[in-house]
Formats: sequence, structure tokens, C-alpha cells
Amino acid sequence: MDDVLISGGRIVTAVDDYVADILISNGKIETIGRVIEAPSAQRYDATGLLVMPGGVDVHTHMEFPLGEAQTCDTFESGTRSAAFGGTTTIIDFALQKQGESAKLTLEQRLAVAEPQASVDYGFHIILTDVRPEVLTELPDLIDIEGVSSFKMFMAYPGVLMMNDADIFKTMRVVGHHGGMVNVHAENGGVIQVLIEEALAQGNTSPKYHALTRPAIMEAEASHRAIRLAELAEVPVYLVHLSAKEALESVVEARDRGLPAFAETCPHYLFLNSDEYERPGFEAAKYVMTPPLRDHQCQHALWRGLKFDDLQIVSTDHCPFCFNENLYGLNRSKQLGRDNFEKIPNGAPGVELRLPLIFDGGVKGGKISLNRFVQLTSTAPAKMFGLFPRKGAIAIGSDADLVLFDPDKPHTISVSSHHSNVDYSLYEGRCVIGKVEKVFLRGELIVDGDHWLGRKGGGTYQKRSASGVF
Repeated sequence: MDDVLISGGRIVTAVDDYVADILISNGKIETIGRVIEAPSAQRYDATGLLVMPGGVDVHTHMEFPLGEAQTCDTFESGTRSAAFGGTTTIIDFALQKQGESAKLTLEQRLAVAEPQASVDYGFHIILTDVRPEVLTELPDLIDIEGVSSFKMFMAYPGVLMMNDADIFKTMRVVGHHGGMVNVHAENGGVIQVLIEEALAQGNTSPKYHALTRPAIMEAEASHRAIRLAELAEVPVYLVHLSAKEALESVVEARDRGLPAFAETCPHYLFLNSDEYERPGFEAAKYVMTPPLRDHQCQHALWRGLKFDDLQIVSTDHCPFCFNENLYGLNRSKQLGRDNFEKIPNGAPGVELRLPLIFDGGVKGGKISLNRFVQLTSTAPAKMFGLFPRKGAIAIGSDADLVLFDPDKPHTISVSSHHSNVDYSLYEGRCVIGKVEKVFLRGELIVDGDHWLGRKGGGTYQKRSASGVF
């Protein structure tokens, strides 16, 4: 691989902000200096642009099965979309089936991702069947395979939901070996009662998805998950936190010095429950779990990001088409046209995280530029055992770099994104700040609107301990 020189850019990391050149050799950052002379290197002029570490999105669902449904992005289309949004590393999910070993779960998922992924990737394993023999596999998965995080659900009874005893047993094993448990925190049992009552009353429209998943049930489960982790003496990470009541549990735990962490997602920061009042079936586009909350929750989440009560912004990219199109009914929201419970839960967003958070957060005066990099790259890399290989601009780090124009406006539209999904949550929204170039380990894979990456060009990332932050 030829050397690459990125010159004159404003380098922004979680802690630094300065103008310098970056010399890349063999996919790594070789030198950072005020003026670097490298006549044989391929030179890119970054004058007037921000140069940031590539985004790390620790919550995506590429070609992911969810009951009858499956997400419509493949690893090829989904990672290409991620790259156009400035994300160079994702951590996706491997879903354990009943009776299946956790090691086999990982092997099967790697076989799907390896020939397709065009950015670097890792996996969390979703555990649904915690038999004693599965628990004995976890140390090797952490120490040898580099999977240091395991997701467990407190929601979706009969499908994904785990009982408190199995969550606790898993936490103890995982924590002892430097891993972390990620928790989907909602009280699934109570929510199921509310769902059944709504359907019995003939309430089948999409808005009842939100009405049957109240914030207080997210708060209750968040508190319970943190308490279980406290007893197990293990870090805990709450995924896609949406409610201020749930955030209060995190704040209380962190004030007591507990390693309790949480992420939120752009849709909770920029959209609210008013979307469920859209006419007809349109509201199904916004059916994700947890559902969108009210304006008060948005204010609380932004405050949490500013003061580190929330550590990460991920996307929970879980795309289902709105229409039944060439991908078929099982990749479409139309599965639930007559019953909100059957609407596939999830929304797209992997391509939009950086421009949305930059525009609404940095330009909006809610967070600093350094904090923006921290939330979208450095913190997720640290939290999930990828730092300093990822999430940093430092000598020896992977040359995953984003050249970003902080002043360029553009309008978000399904017509210009690179995902397979057929709608955007933010259609017509104008944002300031645009990804111009993306380098993956020194290779230019995005140049404006041009795709230069390669199917299968991403590599699997073995991770060190998670929850060491």
C-alpha cells in the first residue's frame, strides 16, 4: 500500500484541536507533524476541513432476524451506508438460537459478514439460552475470540426475554473475565399485559406501540438491571436509553461510583412522540423499541450527553422497509398493518449519525466539538475494547479518518442515502456539516458521492475488555 499524506486539516479528537499533517503508512498513522515532507505519498489537501477519527457505531443490526422479519440491509449495503456517514467500525449482533452453542452463533455470523463487510466490524452475542454448557463457553469467547460484550433482553417474553436469574448468572461469569453485559431494559411482562389489553379493545394502529411501552417500564427495568450488575460486580451497559426516568437510574448509580453506562440514539434526540399521530399507517415508520418519547426526555438526554451521564451515541440501525417491495413482506413494516404488535421494531440511521449530531449538537450549542468526537468515536472504542486501535488519531493507530466539512449544508433524503431501506426518518431535514472523504486503514473508501470501497474489505476486530472506561 502506498503512503498517504493528509495535509493542512484541522485535527479534532476527544481532547485535541490543532492543524497538522498526517502521514499514513501500511494502514497505520506513521507521523503527525506541522509540515510533513513526503513527496512519494498520495497527498490529500484537507485545508478547511475537520480531520476526525472514523466513527464507531456499537449498535447495528445488519441482515438480522427478528421473529418473522429480517432487516433489509445486508452487511454489504449496511456497511457501505455506514461508510458514507463517516463510520468505519461497527459492532453488530450475533443472535443465539435455542439449543445452540454461543461459539457456533459467532461462527455463523462471521461467515455471513466476512465476505460482505466493507468497514471493520465486531460482534456482541445476544444470549437467549443460558445453559451451564453455554456459560462455560463465555471465557473463551472473551479471551480468545475477542467478544467481550453480551446482550440480554428484559423484553419480548417468549422470544428474547431472559429472567433475572439467568441475567445474573451471566453477569457473574462475564464480569470475572473482563466482559460486560448489555441490557435491553424494559419490563417485558408488564408491557405484554398492556399490549394484550390494547388489542382486546380493538386498538391496532401504530401509535399503540408507544402507548403500551411507557417510560416508567423502561425506568423500572433499568434500575433492576443496574442492581443485578451491582450484586454481580460487573459493568453494565444500557442500550438505546430513551426515557429521562431511566436516565435518572443511571445518574443515581454513577453518583454512587458504580460502572453503569448507557447509550442513546439520534432518533431519541431529534424526534418525539408526536410522530405517532401521523395519519394512517405512516406512524409505523417510527415504530422502534423503546418508542419515541416527549420533549422533556429529549432535553434530559442532551443534558446527559453533555455531562457524561450518557457515554455514547449509537444508531440502533435496524432497518425495515415501509413498503412491501422487492425485498418482500418479511423485510417490511407492512407485516403489522392490522396489528401494531407485529410491526417489525426498528428504524434506519447508520448513515446519518455524524451529520445529525454535529448539526444538532455542535452547531446547536449543546455539546463541544471534542465531545462530539468522544461520543461518536472515542468513547465507543474505549467502552468496547477497540481503543487505541480505533477511536484515536495517534501514531500507531489505524488510519481510520473522516474529512468533514463543518460548513457544508445538505438535505437528508431517501433519494441520496446508501441503505436498502425505502424511507428516511428525517426526510427533508437540512443539516450543516457533511462527510467529504473517509479512509479505512489508510484506504480512501468514500470520496464525496463516490464509493471506492470493497465488498469484503472490512476486517473482524477482536476486542479486549469491555466496560473499562
